[in-house]
Amino acid sequence: MGERKRLLLFSTISLMFLLSCQSQHSADENYILVASNLQVPYWQAAGAGFLQQAQQMKVRAEFVGPKDYDPKAQQDEFRKAVQKKPTGILVSPADPSLMKDDIDAAIAAGIPVLTIDSDAPSSKRLFFIGTNNYQAGLMGGQRLVKELQGKGNVVVFTMPEQSNLKERLRGYRDALEAYPQIKITQVVDIKGDPLVAFDTTTALLGKQGVNAFVCLEAQAGKEVATVLKSRGIKDKVVLAMDTDPSTLVNIQQGFIVATISQKPFTMTNFGLRMLDDLYHHKLNSLNMDWSQDSFAPIPLFVDTGSSLLDKNNVAAFLQLNKSMIDSMAQSHQ
Repeated sequence: MGERKRLLLFSTISLMFLLSCQSQHSADENYILVASNLQVPYWQAAGAGFLQQAQQMKVRAEFVGPKDYDPKAQQDEFRKAVQKKPTGILVSPADPSLMKDDIDAAIAAGIPVLTIDSDAPSSKRLFFIGTNNYQAGLMGGQRLVKELQGKGNVVVFTMPEQSNLKERLRGYRDALEAYPQIKITQVVDIKGDPLVAFDTTTALLGKQGVNAFVCLEAQAGKEVATVLKSRGIKDKVVLAMDTDPSTLVNIQQGFIVATISQKPFTMTNFGLRMLDDLYHHKLNSLNMDWSQDSFAPIPLFVDTGSSLLDKNNVAAFLQLNKSMIDSMAQSHQ
Protein backbone atom coordinates (compact mmCIF):
# COMPACT_ATOMS: atom_id res chain seq x y z
CA MET A 1 0.00 0.00 0.00
CA GLY A 2 1.41 3.41 -1.01
CA GLU A 3 2.06 6.20 1.47
CA ARG A 4 -0.83 8.29 0.12
CA LYS A 5 -3.29 5.39 0.49
CA ARG A 6 -2.06 4.70 4.04
CA LEU A 7 -2.58 8.33 4.98
CA LEU A 8 -6.06 8.31 3.46
CA LEU A 9 -6.96 5.10 5.31
CA PHE A 10 -5.61 6.51 8.58
CA SER A 11 -7.61 9.73 8.11
CA THR A 12 -10.79 7.79 7.36
CA ILE A 13 -10.39 5.52 10.39
CA SER A 14 -9.61 8.52 12.60
CA LEU A 15 -12.75 10.34 11.45
CA MET A 16 -14.89 7.23 11.99
CA PHE A 17 -13.47 6.87 15.49
CA LEU A 18 -14.15 10.54 16.20
CA LEU A 19 -17.78 10.20 15.20
CA SER A 20 -18.25 6.87 16.99
CA CYS A 21 -17.26 8.54 20.26
CA GLN A 22 -20.40 10.66 20.14
CA SER A 23 -22.64 8.00 21.67
CA GLN A 24 -23.90 9.90 24.70
CA HIS A 25 -25.47 13.32 24.83
CA SER A 26 -26.39 15.61 27.69
CA ALA A 27 -29.88 16.98 28.19
CA ASP A 28 -28.45 20.43 28.81
CA GLU A 29 -26.73 20.63 25.43
CA ASN A 30 -28.06 23.55 23.39
CA TYR A 31 -26.68 24.42 19.96
CA ILE A 32 -27.50 27.46 17.83
CA LEU A 33 -27.21 27.97 14.06
CA VAL A 34 -27.05 31.63 13.02
CA ALA A 35 -27.84 31.91 9.30
CA SER A 36 -27.49 34.96 7.07
CA ASN A 37 -30.89 34.92 5.31
CA LEU A 38 -33.70 32.65 6.47
CA GLN A 39 -35.92 33.13 3.42
CA VAL A 40 -33.42 31.64 0.96
CA PRO A 41 -33.99 27.92 0.14
CA TYR A 42 -30.25 27.35 0.65
CA TRP A 43 -30.61 28.22 4.32
CA GLN A 44 -33.77 26.21 4.68
CA ALA A 45 -31.77 23.17 3.57
CA ALA A 46 -29.05 24.10 6.05
CA GLY A 47 -31.63 24.40 8.82
CA ALA A 48 -33.03 21.00 7.95
CA GLY A 49 -29.60 19.37 8.24
CA PHE A 50 -29.00 21.05 11.60
CA LEU A 51 -32.37 20.22 13.14
CA GLN A 52 -32.40 16.65 11.82
CA GLN A 53 -29.06 15.94 13.47
CA ALA A 54 -30.21 17.58 16.71
CA GLN A 55 -33.28 15.35 16.73
CA GLN A 56 -31.18 12.24 16.18
CA MET A 57 -28.81 13.19 19.00
CA LYS A 58 -31.71 14.31 21.24
CA VAL A 59 -30.15 17.68 21.99
CA ARG A 60 -31.71 21.14 21.93
CA ALA A 61 -31.13 23.27 18.85
CA GLU A 62 -32.16 26.71 17.62
CA PHE A 63 -32.09 27.96 14.03
CA VAL A 64 -32.01 31.78 13.94
CA GLY A 65 -31.07 34.66 11.65
CA PRO A 66 -32.51 37.65 9.79
CA LYS A 67 -35.46 37.12 7.46
CA ASP A 68 -33.56 38.79 4.62
CA TYR A 69 -29.99 39.81 3.92
CA ASP A 70 -29.02 42.14 6.77
CA PRO A 71 -25.49 41.78 8.24
CA LYS A 72 -26.27 44.04 11.20
CA ALA A 73 -29.41 42.05 12.05
CA GLN A 74 -27.35 38.86 11.87
CA GLN A 75 -24.84 40.38 14.27
CA ASP A 76 -27.71 41.12 16.68
CA GLU A 77 -28.93 37.51 16.41
CA PHE A 78 -25.42 36.24 17.11
CA ARG A 79 -25.13 38.44 20.20
CA LYS A 80 -28.49 37.15 21.47
CA ALA A 81 -27.24 33.60 20.91
CA VAL A 82 -24.07 34.26 22.94
CA GLN A 83 -26.13 35.66 25.82
CA LYS A 84 -27.89 32.30 26.10
CA LYS A 85 -24.51 30.66 26.80
CA PRO A 86 -25.11 27.77 24.39
CA THR A 87 -23.00 24.64 24.12
CA GLY A 88 -21.81 25.76 20.70
CA ILE A 89 -22.62 28.02 17.74
CA LEU A 90 -22.51 27.56 13.96
CA VAL A 91 -22.50 30.84 12.04
CA SER A 92 -22.17 31.95 8.43
CA PRO A 93 -20.91 35.56 8.68
CA ALA A 94 -22.53 37.79 6.08
CA ASP A 95 -19.89 40.39 6.89
CA PRO A 96 -16.80 38.74 8.45
CA SER A 97 -15.24 42.02 9.53
CA LEU A 98 -18.44 43.03 11.32
CA MET A 99 -18.67 39.66 13.09
CA LYS A 100 -15.00 39.25 14.05
CA ASP A 101 -15.12 40.85 17.52
CA ASP A 102 -18.37 39.08 18.42
CA ILE A 103 -16.95 35.68 17.44
CA ASP A 104 -13.81 36.43 19.44
CA ALA A 105 -15.93 37.44 22.44
CA ALA A 106 -17.86 34.15 22.26
CA ILE A 107 -14.61 32.17 22.17
CA ALA A 108 -13.32 34.18 25.15
CA ALA A 109 -16.52 33.27 27.00
CA GLY A 110 -15.78 29.57 26.41
CA ILE A 111 -18.37 29.02 23.66
CA PRO A 112 -17.04 27.00 20.68
CA VAL A 113 -17.81 28.75 17.38
CA LEU A 114 -17.49 27.12 13.96
CA THR A 115 -18.05 29.03 10.75
CA ILE A 116 -19.98 27.39 7.92
CA ASP A 117 -20.59 28.41 4.30
CA SER A 118 -18.86 31.78 4.73
CA ASP A 119 -15.70 32.03 6.81
CA ALA A 120 -14.30 34.69 9.14
CA PRO A 121 -10.63 33.69 8.94
CA SER A 122 -9.33 36.68 10.90
CA SER A 123 -11.53 35.75 13.87
CA LYS A 124 -10.78 33.15 16.55
CA ARG A 125 -13.41 30.72 15.25
CA LEU A 126 -12.14 27.17 15.66
CA PHE A 127 -12.44 26.08 12.03
CA PHE A 128 -14.46 26.45 8.85
CA ILE A 129 -16.85 23.89 7.33
CA GLY A 130 -18.05 24.50 3.81
CA THR A 131 -17.31 24.68 0.12
CA ASN A 132 -13.84 25.21 -1.26
CA ASN A 133 -15.11 28.41 -2.86
CA TYR A 134 -12.01 29.03 -4.92
CA GLN A 135 -12.40 25.59 -6.55
CA ALA A 136 -16.12 26.26 -7.09
CA GLY A 137 -15.25 29.48 -8.90
CA LEU A 138 -12.57 27.71 -10.91
CA MET A 139 -15.12 25.05 -11.91
CA GLY A 140 -17.59 27.73 -13.00
CA GLY A 141 -14.89 29.62 -14.89
CA GLN A 142 -13.87 26.54 -16.84
CA ARG A 143 -17.48 25.99 -17.89
CA LEU A 144 -17.76 29.67 -18.84
CA VAL A 145 -14.71 29.37 -21.11
CA LYS A 146 -16.29 26.36 -22.81
CA GLU A 147 -19.64 28.09 -23.33
CA LEU A 148 -18.11 31.31 -24.67
CA GLN A 149 -15.62 29.42 -26.83
CA GLY A 150 -12.81 31.61 -25.57
CA LYS A 151 -14.32 35.03 -26.33
CA GLY A 152 -16.90 37.34 -24.76
CA ASN A 153 -17.82 40.02 -22.21
CA VAL A 154 -19.00 38.95 -18.76
CA VAL A 155 -21.02 40.66 -16.03
CA VAL A 156 -20.68 39.32 -12.49
CA PHE A 157 -23.27 39.65 -9.71
CA THR A 158 -21.91 39.29 -6.18
CA MET A 159 -21.77 40.66 -2.63
CA PRO A 160 -18.08 41.57 -2.34
CA GLU A 161 -17.87 41.78 1.46
CA GLN A 162 -18.50 38.04 1.85
CA SER A 163 -15.30 36.02 1.96
CA ASN A 164 -16.85 33.01 0.21
CA LEU A 165 -17.94 35.13 -2.75
CA LYS A 166 -14.52 36.78 -2.93
CA GLU A 167 -12.97 33.33 -3.27
CA ARG A 168 -15.45 32.33 -6.00
CA LEU A 169 -14.62 35.44 -8.00
CA ARG A 170 -10.90 34.74 -7.57
CA GLY A 171 -11.48 31.25 -8.97
CA TYR A 172 -13.35 32.63 -11.97
CA ARG A 173 -10.63 35.19 -12.65
CA ASP A 174 -7.91 32.56 -12.51
CA ALA A 175 -9.85 30.30 -14.88
CA LEU A 176 -10.14 33.18 -17.35
CA GLU A 177 -6.52 34.30 -17.07
CA ALA A 178 -5.38 32.22 -20.04
CA TYR A 179 -8.23 33.61 -22.20
CA PRO A 180 -7.60 37.35 -22.67
CA GLN A 181 -10.52 37.64 -25.10
CA ILE A 182 -12.93 36.86 -22.26
CA LYS A 183 -13.29 39.98 -20.16
CA ILE A 184 -15.16 40.68 -16.93
CA THR A 185 -16.51 44.09 -17.87
CA GLN A 186 -18.58 44.77 -14.74
CA VAL A 187 -18.81 43.44 -11.18
CA VAL A 188 -22.15 44.37 -9.59
CA ASP A 189 -22.78 44.41 -5.84
CA ILE A 190 -26.41 43.35 -5.41
CA LYS A 191 -26.28 44.23 -1.67
CA GLY A 192 -28.50 41.27 -0.83
CA ASP A 193 -31.30 42.58 -3.07
CA PRO A 194 -32.03 40.29 -6.06
CA LEU A 195 -33.92 43.11 -7.78
CA VAL A 196 -30.55 44.78 -8.39
CA ALA A 197 -29.68 41.83 -10.63
CA PHE A 198 -33.07 42.09 -12.36
CA ASP A 199 -32.76 45.84 -13.01
CA THR A 200 -29.11 45.66 -14.06
CA THR A 201 -29.77 42.83 -16.50
CA THR A 202 -32.72 44.71 -17.97
CA ALA A 203 -30.56 47.81 -18.50
CA LEU A 204 -27.65 45.88 -19.97
CA LEU A 205 -29.77 44.06 -22.54
CA GLY A 206 -30.37 47.40 -24.20
CA LYS A 207 -26.66 47.67 -24.87
CA GLN A 208 -24.34 45.73 -27.12
CA GLY A 209 -21.59 43.42 -25.99
CA VAL A 210 -22.77 41.47 -22.95
CA ASN A 211 -22.39 37.75 -23.65
CA ALA A 212 -22.58 36.18 -20.22
CA PHE A 213 -23.86 36.70 -16.68
CA VAL A 214 -22.12 35.03 -13.74
CA CYS A 215 -24.01 34.90 -10.44
CA LEU A 216 -21.87 34.15 -7.40
CA GLU A 217 -24.76 33.83 -4.93
CA ALA A 218 -28.13 32.10 -4.93
CA GLN A 219 -30.59 34.87 -5.74
CA ALA A 220 -29.26 36.65 -8.82
CA GLY A 221 -29.41 33.73 -11.27
CA LYS A 222 -33.17 33.37 -11.27
CA GLU A 223 -33.59 37.15 -11.68
CA VAL A 224 -31.33 37.20 -14.73
CA ALA A 225 -33.23 34.23 -16.14
CA THR A 226 -36.57 35.95 -15.53
CA VAL A 227 -35.47 38.93 -17.62
CA LEU A 228 -34.17 36.72 -20.43
CA LYS A 229 -37.29 34.56 -20.38
CA SER A 230 -39.60 37.58 -20.62
CA ARG A 231 -37.81 38.56 -23.81
CA GLY A 232 -37.32 35.06 -25.20
CA ILE A 233 -33.52 35.43 -25.17
CA LYS A 234 -31.51 32.21 -25.07
CA ASP A 235 -28.20 33.31 -26.57
CA LYS A 236 -26.74 34.59 -23.29
CA VAL A 237 -24.62 32.36 -21.06
CA VAL A 238 -25.89 32.37 -17.48
CA LEU A 239 -24.02 30.57 -14.71
CA ALA A 240 -25.78 30.47 -11.36
CA MET A 241 -25.05 29.40 -7.80
CA ASP A 242 -26.91 26.93 -5.58
CA THR A 243 -30.07 24.93 -6.15
CA ASP A 244 -32.99 27.30 -5.70
CA PRO A 245 -36.02 25.58 -7.32
CA SER A 246 -36.43 28.46 -9.80
CA THR A 247 -32.79 28.11 -10.81
CA LEU A 248 -33.24 24.41 -11.55
CA VAL A 249 -36.40 25.04 -13.60
CA ASN A 250 -34.53 27.65 -15.64
CA ILE A 251 -31.78 25.13 -16.35
CA GLN A 252 -34.38 22.73 -17.66
CA GLN A 253 -35.90 25.49 -19.81
CA GLY A 254 -32.53 26.57 -21.21
CA PHE A 255 -32.24 30.05 -19.67
CA ILE A 256 -29.46 29.06 -17.25
CA VAL A 257 -26.58 26.94 -18.55
CA ALA A 258 -25.49 25.52 -15.20
CA THR A 259 -25.35 26.14 -11.48
CA ILE A 260 -22.83 25.16 -8.82
CA SER A 261 -24.42 23.00 -6.15
CA GLN A 262 -23.14 23.18 -2.58
CA LYS A 263 -24.05 21.04 0.43
CA PRO A 264 -25.65 23.27 3.09
CA PHE A 265 -27.44 20.26 4.65
CA THR A 266 -24.08 18.53 5.09
CA MET A 267 -22.36 21.64 6.46
CA THR A 268 -24.76 22.04 9.38
CA ASN A 269 -25.37 18.34 9.97
CA PHE A 270 -21.66 17.64 10.25
CA GLY A 271 -21.06 20.94 12.02
CA LEU A 272 -23.41 20.02 14.84
CA ARG A 273 -21.66 16.67 15.28
CA MET A 274 -18.33 18.49 15.54
CA LEU A 275 -19.69 20.93 18.14
CA ASP A 276 -21.04 17.99 20.11
CA ASP A 277 -17.65 16.29 19.99
CA LEU A 278 -15.99 19.50 21.22
CA TYR A 279 -18.39 19.48 24.17
CA HIS A 280 -17.69 15.86 25.13
CA HIS A 281 -13.97 16.04 24.31
CA LYS A 282 -12.99 19.55 25.28
CA LEU A 283 -9.89 21.25 23.90
CA ASN A 284 -7.25 22.42 26.36
CA SER A 285 -8.04 25.94 25.21
CA LEU A 286 -10.40 27.55 22.69
CA ASN A 287 -8.26 30.67 22.51
CA MET A 288 -5.36 29.29 20.48
CA ASP A 289 -4.16 29.64 16.90
CA TRP A 290 -4.47 25.97 16.01
CA SER A 291 -3.49 26.73 12.39
CA GLN A 292 0.14 27.05 13.53
CA ASP A 293 0.14 23.75 15.43
CA SER A 294 1.35 20.75 13.44
CA PHE A 295 -0.33 18.44 15.98
CA ALA A 296 -3.61 20.34 16.29
CA PRO A 297 -6.59 18.25 17.41
CA ILE A 298 -8.90 20.06 15.00
CA PRO A 299 -8.69 20.85 11.26
CA LEU A 300 -8.44 24.31 9.76
CA PHE A 301 -10.97 23.64 7.00
CA VAL A 302 -13.45 20.87 6.19
CA ASP A 303 -14.42 20.83 2.50
CA THR A 304 -18.00 19.58 2.07
CA GLY A 305 -17.71 19.57 -1.72
CA SER A 306 -19.52 21.08 -4.70
CA SER A 307 -20.64 19.97 -8.14
CA LEU A 308 -21.92 21.39 -11.41
CA LEU A 309 -25.57 20.88 -12.37
CA ASP A 310 -26.72 21.35 -15.96
CA LYS A 311 -29.40 19.94 -18.25
CA ASN A 312 -27.64 16.57 -18.25
CA ASN A 313 -27.96 15.86 -14.52
CA VAL A 314 -30.53 18.29 -13.09
CA ALA A 315 -33.39 15.78 -13.35
CA ALA A 316 -31.44 13.21 -11.33
CA PHE A 317 -30.69 15.86 -8.70
CA LEU A 318 -34.36 16.81 -8.43
CA GLN A 319 -35.34 13.17 -7.95
CA LEU A 320 -32.72 12.69 -5.24
CA ASN A 321 -33.85 15.88 -3.54
CA LYS A 322 -37.48 14.72 -3.59
CA SER A 323 -36.49 11.38 -2.07
CA MET A 324 -34.66 13.18 0.74
CA ILE A 325 -37.65 15.44 1.46
CA ASP A 326 -40.03 12.46 1.50
CA SER A 327 -37.68 10.56 3.83
CA MET A 328 -37.48 13.50 6.23
CA ALA A 329 -41.25 13.93 6.20
CA GLN A 330 -41.76 10.24 7.09
CA SER A 331 -39.25 10.48 9.95
CA HIS A 332 -41.27 13.32 11.49
CA GLN A 333 -44.60 11.48 11.35
